[in-house]
Amino acid sequence: MPRNLVVEADGGSRGNPGPGGSGSVIIDADTGEVLETISRSLGVCTNNVAEYTGLVLGLEAAYRIDPQAQVEVRMDSKLVVEQMSGRWKIKHPDMQKLAAIARDLIGSRQVRFTWVPRAQNSRADAAANAAMDHPAEYQGPNPLAGDSLF
Repeated sequence: MPRNLVVEADGGSRGNPGPGGSGSVIIDADTGEVLETISRSLGVCTNNVAEYTGLVLGLEAAYRIDPQAQVEVRMDSKLVVEQMSGRWKIKHPDMQKLAAIARDLIGSRQVRFTWVPRAQNSRADAAANAAMDHPAEYQGPNPLAGDSLF
């Protein structure tokens, strides 16, 4: 039976663009257990690119934990939630690329995208800030740079 997982994702940049980081937290929706936290330093990027990167890295981790998982993504970025839900167009080329990666990860599975107030996204926010505060400690594959996530 597939697991019910929640992906909390966030991203930010200090300046826009500026040094960026993303955060993703994977939670077992049935128990509330945090299964994985990912902080990723992204170099110079926009806030929205960082948000999308948090989404991509969170989806990758969720489907690594359980390829058949039922996933709900929670983000405080109204832009990303509306774009990934198909209600708003994606115009920025880097965001289009990251959205395509996210859609490829999702494939034919159903994912629910939920906007949450910033205060309800504090774990992912903390993970993103850790990456921006200590970039050397949180380097890793960057999907926008074409790095393989697998």
